[in-house]
Amino acid sequence: MRSLLPCLLGLLIAQPTLSQERRALDHSDYQLWKSISDQRLSPDGRWAAWREAPDTVGDGLVHIARTDGSDSHIVARGDNPMFADGYVAVLVHPPYDSTRQARIDGKKGQGLPEDSLAVVRLSDGSRSLFGPVRSYRVAEDGARHVAILLDTESETTRDSTAEDAPHDKQDGRDLLLLDAASGETRTYASVIDYHLTADGAWLVYAAETKDGTGDGVFAVNTGSGDSFTLASGEGFFRQLTLSDDGQLAGFVSNSADFTAEQPEFSVFVSELPGEAESIVDGDSPALPDGWWISEHAGLDFSDSGNRLFFGAAPRPEIEEEDSRPDDEKVDVDIWSWTDKDLMTVQLVNAQRERRRSYTMVYHREEGSLAQLADPLIRTVDDLEHGDGSVVIGTTNLPYMPDGSWDTPSHRDVYVIDVSDGSRTRVLEGIRSNPLPSPDGTHLAWWDGAERTWKITSWSTQPQSTITTPVTVPEGVRLDNVLHDSPMLPGSYGSPGWTDDGRWFLFNGQFDIWAAQPNGRTWNVTGGAGAAQERRLRIVELDPDADTVDLAEPLLLSVFDYGDKSAGFARAEIRGSTSTIRELVHAPARFSSIRKAPDADVLILSRESYTEFPDIWATGSRFEDWTRLSDANPQQSEYRWGTAELTHWTSADGEQLSGILYKPEGFNPSQQYPLMTYFYEKSSDGLHSYHTPAPGRSVINRSFYTSRGYVVFVPDIPYKDGYPGESAMNAVMPGVTGLIDQGFIDRDRVGVQGHSWGGYQIAYMVTRTNLFAAAEAGAPVANMFSAYGGIRWQTGLSRMFQYERTQSRIGGTIWEKPLRYIENSPLFWLDKVETPLLIMHNDADGHVPWYQGIELFVALRRLGKPAWLINYNNEPHWPLPYWKRMDWTMRMQQFFDHYLMDAPAPVWLNEGVPAVRKGEDWGFELPAAGDRGR
Repeated sequence: MRSLLPCLLGLLIAQPTLSQERRALDHSDYQLWKSISDQRLSPDGRWAAWREAPDTVGDGLVHIARTDGSDSHIVARGDNPMFADGYVAVLVHPPYDSTRQARIDGKKGQGLPEDSLAVVRLSDGSRSLFGPVRSYRVAEDGARHVAILLDTESETTRDSTAEDAPHDKQDGRDLLLLDAASGETRTYASVIDYHLTADGAWLVYAAETKDGTGDGVFAVNTGSGDSFTLASGEGFFRQLTLSDDGQLAGFVSNSADFTAEQPEFSVFVSELPGEAESIVDGDSPALPDGWWISEHAGLDFSDSGNRLFFGAAPRPEIEEEDSRPDDEKVDVDIWSWTDKDLMTVQLVNAQRERRRSYTMVYHREEGSLAQLADPLIRTVDDLEHGDGSVVIGTTNLPYMPDGSWDTPSHRDVYVIDVSDGSRTRVLEGIRSNPLPSPDGTHLAWWDGAERTWKITSWSTQPQSTITTPVTVPEGVRLDNVLHDSPMLPGSYGSPGWTDDGRWFLFNGQFDIWAAQPNGRTWNVTGGAGAAQERRLRIVELDPDADTVDLAEPLLLSVFDYGDKSAGFARAEIRGSTSTIRELVHAPARFSSIRKAPDADVLILSRESYTEFPDIWATGSRFEDWTRLSDANPQQSEYRWGTAELTHWTSADGEQLSGILYKPEGFNPSQQYPLMTYFYEKSSDGLHSYHTPAPGRSVINRSFYTSRGYVVFVPDIPYKDGYPGESAMNAVMPGVTGLIDQGFIDRDRVGVQGHSWGGYQIAYMVTRTNLFAAAEAGAPVANMFSAYGGIRWQTGLSRMFQYERTQSRIGGTIWEKPLRYIENSPLFWLDKVETPLLIMHNDADGHVPWYQGIELFVALRRLGKPAWLINYNNEPHWPLPYWKRMDWTMRMQQFFDHYLMDAPAPVWLNEGVPAVRKGEDWGFELPAAGDRGR
């Protein structure tokens, strides 16, 4: 591919001239930085909208701009913009300060300030405001009508005399239907759910009242305003859905049986605007005995509208009222070795399992019903947008409970006939999810044991399956070359099948390949990626596409493995010949690309370490670029620094890479403090921007370089059985190599990491005294006790991590006890000389927080300087802004004290006693002359 240096130079933003007036970042500066989200394009590509909001606290805004840069509008405190024909609807939050004050005043729920909705005319920026708003929708095709569900009770329900509504009924809210062009509104009462057809021609809504007088499903012709009753009667009307063509509405309701102790739901379909008909009920013969229609499963029409998918489930037993007082009730969990799932997993998933349903399909033309899923095959995937002749079902239940420690888990794959639910098992015990061809006659799947893709073709007449491995030329890697854990290697992924089903597309390390079911392969990108050691991948601009059309030009993302630069290319396929043309390539990272449905207009973000990912508009050839956003112009006022690749040789002779961040005005003849951070491999992120913000767990690279630190982020390759020593072999030569270059003060080297990185730091400080200070977040100290622990967020046993995945021991504690001892920091803490800061929270759902306690109390017992920070009721990281700020400040004070001779704060010198908790945070610095420890 050719170089486009002139284009590259034209795209890069010039960096501000260095100046002594630029200042270092401080914690108070976080509130100045904004992030960008909710990017949208109008269907005609003339307008873009996005949200800018502080990464911290405060008010955001929505920008609405012409993609040629000629005009723009702003909606203060805006969120979630959605385009209608000539308009954009924007949710408007109340001012942050007023909401905060209301919370201070003790207000909750409806007592808090509420959201409103601004509908902005694109031509002149004029706007109408509606509220308070609970939700809103616009038509998928951008028609001019906007449906707005208000957060106020309807007049008809506000005066209801029904005090005790049966079966927990609720009163709906008023729904406004706005014609954005005329400004006309119509109001519909007691609404709980609503949809607009894709073309905006129909509004369909479900209503509910406590007394039942307004219950039903209704349709409104948005043009004429005519209203039609699809169904009515006291009861629940749930899971409202529309067909893609807007001709059909479906829902479930128990109105026909509402007075029963356990009312049954039925499935209804309306040919708009006609009266809905019950198509499936509890008496349908195709329902298994003791089953009924589930109210918890969504409904979905196939593209043609001929099929309606819904859920059914075993009817639950009627719960008998328990009259015993609470002190006589027994709460007990019974763990059994025969359980397929651990009790902890069962408890986490209990509510979901109570509501579990199984897919069934109703064929409208034939009037027939088929069961597709059941307790063995719990989920199925449809084909051809629901109109395929088969669905694909997978199950891992025959291989449980091995899935608690063996990953990826085994699974069986079934092809299920949509017409009658008959099934054929076509794959047994594979360890990846199958990718079916459009018609389902071929299944591609990754075989990690043989490091290749395989294609299984099946037939029922006669019943047979043929599996053919994909073969590529020698030297072409389909398995991930960076794989370094005890589990089977993964692939580079797949874009899926071509739309005609003839070719299965899959990624190699560099290029994109295709295979036919007979095993014939073809390099779709013609080796262009391998020739330059660049990764080529298909960019799918149509969010609804599930196949690839090779007759149309393909947009490719390009990533250079060497210098981490990136860009886009265009591939044109003619027969077996491909022409690849580079469109843009730069030392940058590109993301968030979107295309207008009806125009050749793209928006995307571009970033580097020094360039915030603002939004740009361009076309599919990437020739003319228009910058639309400038979210953080204040960056030019601050010292920032640079990012570059650095290379060294590991202790076991491997060539490694990492990122070196240098302060602004870096002088190689000076010596700087060094902060080292790592988590697996990070060098591909060389051109990532790091927004100054209080982090959940790790140092902010921009913040530390701004304040005079050099930051080193090394890549770490691993060897099974030696995770701790692998980190030592990779990181330490990188650090000492920087020291040897003369610009790092060897007495001012720190290290920081979280979770897996936290474990490695806890290990490394038992093996080296080079670090003047270290922080280990959520670390594992004792692999023996951690092996038998639980990931409380999911309930999973942690065994799989050590036997197969990240912890990389590669065996059980009975098979490899010495490996568990050697890699457990706990057993070697007597050798620690480095002051260690630990953060581990008591609601950590990933790493049990007693691991942090084991580490801390052992260091305390040994008389080693250590601190444990526990944010109460917080998970793996502190999430609320003020807790993140607290952590960021403590970490900076800790490292500044040991690496920059800053005075130690009270919490570091003396701690904070429990009796002062919540009153004294210990951030204060000692009096002049007393620098602490």
